[in-house]
Amino acid sequence: MFVKKKPKIKMEDCNQKYSCRTAKETLEWINAILNFIKPYAFLTNAHVTNFFTHKLWQSIDPVWLHCLRNEPVQNLLLIPCGIIQEHWPASLKEFVLDLKSLAFPREQAHINKLFPGVNVVSLNTVLAQGMNFKKKHEVEVLSAVVSSVANSVGAQTIVDVGAGQGYLAQVLTFQYQHSVVAIDACSHHGTVTEKRAERIKKHYAAQMRKNYPGIGIPNVPKTITCRVMSTDMLKALTSMSPHIDNVERPGLIGQVADDKTSLVIAGLHACGDLSVTMLKTFLECKDVKAVVSIGCCYNMLSEGCLDIAGSQCGFPVSCGVKSAGISLGKSSRDLACQSAERWRSLKQDAGLHNFELHAFRAAFQMVLCKFYPEIITSSPSIGRQGKALRRQQQRRILQSSINCKESKHSSVPETISHMHELYLNPHMSESKTDDFSGSALHSHELSCNGGTRYNETAAASKYLLFKKFAQSGLSRLGLKSLQETHFHEIWKEAEPFAVWSL
Repeated sequence: MFVKKKPKIKMEDCNQKYSCRTAKETLEWINAILNFIKPYAFLTNAHVTNFFTHKLWQSIDPVWLHCLRNEPVQNLLLIPCGIIQEHWPASLKEFVLDLKSLAFPREQAHINKLFPGVNVVSLNTVLAQGMNFKKKHEVEVLSAVVSSVANSVGAQTIVDVGAGQGYLAQVLTFQYQHSVVAIDACSHHGTVTEKRAERIKKHYAAQMRKNYPGIGIPNVPKTITCRVMSTDMLKALTSMSPHIDNVERPGLIGQVADDKTSLVIAGLHACGDLSVTMLKTFLECKDVKAVVSIGCCYNMLSEGCLDIAGSQCGFPVSCGVKSAGISLGKSSRDLACQSAERWRSLKQDAGLHNFELHAFRAAFQMVLCKFYPEIITSSPSIGRQGKALRRQQQRRILQSSINCKESKHSSVPETISHMHELYLNPHMSESKTDDFSGSALHSHELSCNGGTRYNETAAASKYLLFKKFAQSGLSRLGLKSLQETHFHEIWKEAEPFAVWSL
C-alpha cells in the first residue's frame, strides 16, 4: 500500500534568483535559461514515443534512475513544481531546484492591484449560455479588464481577434456597451456568433422596452471571417473594422479608412502566431492604442526563419532572444506547454495511468520500428488510443470494486491465474488470450485480492493492456496484427525501463 509522505523540502521556500524589472535583468534570465538547457537538448528535443527506441535512459545519471525507479508516484508528480525529497542524491536535488529557480513564477496576480477600480461582474444566464465554468470565469475577468483598458485610452472600437463563438465580443457589447468587431478564420464560428448575438439581443431589447422605453436597441458585434496571416492583414482589418457591416472574406482588405480611429485589440486564447501578430500590430499601427491578449498553444509558434528577411516567425520575437540564436523545435515547445500544476494535482491512480500510457506508446514505437519500419518515416499518428483505454479501465475498476464488495470468492482469482500463466508462457493460443485482452485488470482491481497476488500478476496485467493498446494502434494504421510472441518480446524488452525514470 502506498502511503503519502509529506515533502521535506519545498522549492516554494527558495527565493527567486531572477527578475524582469529591467531589460538587462531580463536578458540575464534568458541567458541563464539557455545555458542551463543546452546540455540537455538531447532530452528536450526528444519525443516520449522514442524513449525506448532511442534508449534515452542511458543518458541519465544511473544514481538518479536508481533513486527515482522506486520513488512513490505522488513524489514524481511533484517534481515539475520543484518539490524534492531529503533522501534524494544531492546532484538530483540541485538539478530540480536550479530548474525551479529559472522558471517563471506562476502565482496568480491580484487583479485589483494591476487594474485599480476594475469591477468583475458575474455573467447572467443569457450571456453565459453555452459556457462551461472555466470559460465563464475567463470571459468575466477578461471582459472587465478589456473594458477598463478601452475606457482609459478612449477607444471607439474593440477588435476581438480569434473570436471563436463570440463569447468575449458579446459580453463587451451587451454588458459593457462597447462597439466590437469579432474576427475569426472559421466561417462557421462567424455564423454561430451572429445567431447567438441575435438571441441575446432579443433578450436585452425586451428588457430595454420594459425598463427604459424610448431607449435604442443595442447593436450586435460585427463579424469578419478572415484568416489573419500577417501583421499587414491585421492592420488593414483593424483600420477598416469600425466602418463595415458583417462580412465574410472582405474584399476591402488593404483599404484604409480616411478618418482617424482609436482601437483596442483583444484576444482570449489567441493561438500560436496570432498572439505575436497582435503584439506587432500594436507596435506598428498607430490607431491601436492598447492590446490585451491571453495567448495559448505556444507549441504552435512558427520557428526556423531567423535568417529570412521580412519573415513573420512567431519565435523568437525579441532582439535579446534572437541574438542568443536559440532554436527550440517542436518537441521542446510541446514540452514547454505541459502544466506543472496539472501533474501536481493528479491523484496516484491517474498519475500512474498517465505514465503507463506513455510507456505503452513508446513500446508501440518499438513494434513499428521492428516489424513495420517502412511506416516510421511518415511519422504515424494513432490518435488518442490512451483515452479510450482509460475509459475502459475505469469501467472495469468500478465493476471490480463492486465484485470485491459482493463476494470474496469471485472469479477474479481464476482470471489472475490465467493472466500470470499467459505472461510466463506467451505461446498460448490467440483464442485464449483474446478473451482476456479486453478485460485486463488494473492495479486497483488486483489489489482487492491481496498484495502478494497483486505483485505476482501486475506485470501480466500491464502486458495485456499493452497488447490491447498495440493491437488498437495497428488497426488504426491499417496494419496487420502480430503474433502473441512478438508483442510479448517487445514488452519484455521495454518493461524494465520505466518511462517515469526519465
